[in-house]
Formats: sequence, structure tokens, C-alpha cells
Amino acid sequence: QVQLVESGGRLVQAGGSLRLSCAASGRTTNNYAMGWFRQAPGKVREFVAAISWSGGTTYYADSVKGRFSISRDNAKNTVYLQMNSLKPEDTAVYYCAADKSYSRVEILQTSALEYDYWGQGTQVTVSS
Repeated sequence: QVQLVESGGRLVQAGGSLRLSCAASGRTTNNYAMGWFRQAPGKVREFVAAISWSGGTTYYADSVKGRFSISRDNAKNTVYLQMNSLKPEDTAVYYCAADKSYSRVEILQTSALEYDYWGQGTQVTVSS
């Protein structure tokens, strides 16, 4: 079993930056693709970014492309989401997730239904 714990969310002003972390424990996630999703009040959970098991492939939602960057440190079993130029519309609970479907394969998925393990989320609030 895999446990994921997100951290780093807080209140920030528009234009600011945050770095979210997702620490995995239990079974290693080093062979899994990892993703970040977010959910704003009254909205469905949406894909933000994903990274392959090796870190060699990444993919972003159009809404965050050029502003957010996903990375991973497999030695620390941790995935990061660097968020720059934050906007009020980025306000949401951010979740990290692990996809075990394509172990050690450079394939990324954007549907939340494809991810197997989820963290509890961390709140990001961007004030205007």
C-alpha cells in the first residue's frame, strides 16, 4: 500500500510562488507515474500536471503550462509542484496521486480515474 502526504499549501498573493511537496511512504512510488490534481469549491477535480517514473516525461494542463513545473526526487520518494505567477483562479485543494498502471513506462494519464493512490490534499489560496 502507498500513503501520500501533501504539504506546502498556504495563502499567497497573486503573482507569488509556492512549492508543494508530496511525500510517499509504504510501498515505493519510484516506478509509478505521479500526478497533481486540484479541486476548487463546487468544481470537479481537474488534472494539473504529471511526471513519468523516470522524471523524463512531463505533461501539463494548458491552464498552468509555463507557470507550473513538476519534478520528482526518487531518492526521497517525493514529488514537487513548483507554482509561479499564481492567479486567484489557481485557488483549490491540490492533491497528488500515483498511477501504478504503467510501471517504468513513459506514459502519462490525465484522468483522475486512472490513478490508484491519493493524498489528503493541501489548500492553496491565492488572493487578488
